[in-house]
Amino acid sequence: MATQETHDMVLTRTFYAPVEEVWRAWTEPELVRRWWGPTGFTAPLAEMDVREGGTSLVCMRAPAEFGGQDMYNTWTFATVIPMERLEFVQTFSDADRNPVEPAALGLPPGVPRDVPHVVTFTAIREGNTELTVRESGYASAEVAGFSRSGMEQCLDKLAAIFADR
Repeated sequence: MATQETHDMVLTRTFYAPVEEVWRAWTEPELVRRWWGPTGFTAPLAEMDVREGGTSLVCMRAPAEFGGQDMYNTWTFATVIPMERLEFVQTFSDADRNPVEPAALGLPPGVPRDVPHVVTFTAIREGNTELTVRESGYASAEVAGFSRSGMEQCLDKLAAIFADR
């Protein structure tokens, strides 16, 4: 039996902030709300339960010109190594944490309902942090590219948090 080929999205970015601050931005609700979602999107909700076996609920709100709808995800954590690594499965869901197929949210075909993530945090020179985000399971390179574009915009907003300090 043949298995369907899948594609990963890998993105590495350097932040001009120590690992502790970048970690907090991924794990503390008030900070996640500041950067989650591409340019123009907001994050009105981030209920973070960052522990092995914990499940967070994060909401991304589209701008009015894109329909203004809320899109929810759960992040179910398998591995939490503070200041080093987060492994979680992001699942498209409704506000009550029930799984939802991505097509029902208007996302393109090939976006899986469950997207494994590995996020690594590496301290580098002069108190800076190298962050790598790996998402797995996309049906095509094009869909992985769509996700990459969204994550690049999220990380641009994250970088702005550190520029403001």
